[in-house]
Amino acid sequence: MAISTNQNGGVFADINITPLTDIFLVLLIIFMVATAATIESAAHVNLPKVQSQATAKKPKGVTVMYTADNRIFVNQTQVSAQTLPKVLKAALASDPEKLIVFQGDPSVILADMVYILDIARGAGAKQIAVAVAKLPGPSAGAPMPTGPVAPSGPPAGNPGL
Repeated sequence: MAISTNQNGGVFADINITPLTDIFLVLLIIFMVATAATIESAAHVNLPKVQSQATAKKPKGVTVMYTADNRIFVNQTQVSAQTLPKVLKAALASDPEKLIVFQGDPSVILADMVYILDIARGAGAKQIAVAVAKLPGPSAGAPMPTGPVAPSGPPAGNPGL
């Protein structure tokens, strides 16, 4: 703040707003960069890819599949988001390991995956595994699909996620 005298002999004060403007511009830039980084880092789930021998064994645990069109399947049976906790609790009651195997489409939003896994934990799951897509081997002629294949059945609407 600068203090000076005016023509009548009184004190006249004015505020220099240049430093204040500089601080606001720096804060604006910081918030813009932080927001862009937050949005980009938590947008989608990229499932890891693995290259191993295929096994004929049935996977252990309860399989939960979430497709790109927002459908939920528990052990190849479609369920809604409202009935998911009851269905998972019933399925986990018969599983001694209390294992959930999550299969998600690569375009699944991370928040939806976390929501489903949180419901599974509340239903009694003790372990959670994330299924991976198999890479095509060197002798394979055609590329393999990268996401899980939804079981056949009538199409359903959005489960409400």
